Amino acid sequence: MSKIGILRLAIACVILAGATALSAADGSKACSIRISDNNRFLQYSDGRPFFYLGDTAWELFHKLSREEADRYLSDRASKGFTVIQAVALAELDGLSVPNAYGFLPLEDGDPSRPAVKAGSNNDYWDHVDYIVNRANELGLCIGFLPTWGRYWHDGSRPTFDVENAERYGRFLGQRYKDANLIWILGGDRNPENENQKEMIRAMARGLRAGDGGAHLMTYHSTGWCGSSQFFHNDDWLDFNMRQNGHEVEFESYSKTYDDYRLSPSKPVIDGEPLYEDHPVAFKADRRGHSISSDVRRPLYWDLFSGACGHTYGHHSIWQMYDPSKSYGVNAPLMTWQEALSQPGSSQMIHGRRLIESRPYFSRVPATEYVLVKGDVATSMPGRGRYRFCATGDEDRTYAMVYAPVGRPFTVSKDAVRATKVRAWWYDPRTGKAKSIGVYDNDADRTFVSPDAGEMVDWVLVLDDASKKYPAPGKPYSR
Repeated sequence: MSKIGILRLAIACVILAGATALSAADGSKACSIRISDNNRFLQYSDGRPFFYLGDTAWELFHKLSREEADRYLSDRASKGFTVIQAVALAELDGLSVPNAYGFLPLEDGDPSRPAVKAGSNNDYWDHVDYIVNRANELGLCIGFLPTWGRYWHDGSRPTFDVENAERYGRFLGQRYKDANLIWILGGDRNPENENQKEMIRAMARGLRAGDGGAHLMTYHSTGWCGSSQFFHNDDWLDFNMRQNGHEVEFESYSKTYDDYRLSPSKPVIDGEPLYEDHPVAFKADRRGHSISSDVRRPLYWDLFSGACGHTYGHHSIWQMYDPSKSYGVNAPLMTWQEALSQPGSSQMIHGRRLIESRPYFSRVPATEYVLVKGDVATSMPGRGRYRFCATGDEDRTYAMVYAPVGRPFTVSKDAVRATKVRAWWYDPRTGKAKSIGVYDNDADRTFVSPDAGEMVDWVLVLDDASKKYPAPGKPYSR
């Protein structure tokens, strides 16, 4: 890598709090991501918090040219994303339809024989290298799926078996051992028998053997499910990933808290919630397509339920939909290029900044002790799209309440252990905070968000006034 390239990398890492991995081929040591000491969060090896803000770009390696990948990755880096989830053996005919340069990933569809040619820029994996390295240069970590689940799960004679799964995993582990990435096994499928579980475990063994244990590992299941159902006690599973489903109701996302409470403790994240502009629950004819408010709610529901980050997705971007090149899956509303500007992707950073503006590793789910239940529980804390949710820290120096609608709600005086409390409203659409004063913490207190009665979300932030925390969303000095 040139001196200019190294400088560009360093600047990107500082600005975006991203990875410090260099090219997978140059032998540089990655700044690794590991599990926090309390087994609840992710952090860099130097102790800084790593907020997993992901984007689902499943077809990135398969469909985009280098110029297109540059455009996509630069956009996501500029919006504060930290993880790009992409699949090596892609869902949409990734074994039979070549990439943008005419290359297939495997010889005769055999995972034990990746199609690698001597030299550079002349095979499928050279293109994957380029995208991984470019993402790392921009401070982005790749959430690297070795394969979509159809190739180990579907049909009477799937592409993978236990033996070639391990060999393929070893190939990937060795090739990308110095890159900044997280391995995500599975690929939208659940194992249905012990043989399928052993294929996943074999791939995990291969990855570990290849990269020497340099990277974290998790598992991407089907909708309304999670990795904990199948592999929670497996040593290779470093943290749990859920696919809470393309749904707008809180009940789907409540499963994040269920995983948070499991023993042994492991971090949990929603790796595939409802995408923006996606048919709600795959029922566009009855329920229409989602909008930005529909994807903001899961962001705060998941975070306030104990998640170590969150994943955004857009229905056109996961499939890199371009009608001039390929068909669309499940009625995308626009091209992937147009979808880059949809508002939801720009609003995710506000959730990240809010969480990072207060003590990080002590954050806990707090709905039960922050919110005072109403006489009608379906009204407060609520159900469906109107569910209120709260978080705070173990020492109760702050509390946050996500209010999806302008309904009055009451906060317990025990939510913050302080004689005086400073209160703020935080706007999830803009990331702007406004102070609403300091009050004596001598009784429960009722609040109504600035858009009373409207289906517009806000976050109430309450601080121990003596801590002098910055305005919500502003950097917190640890």
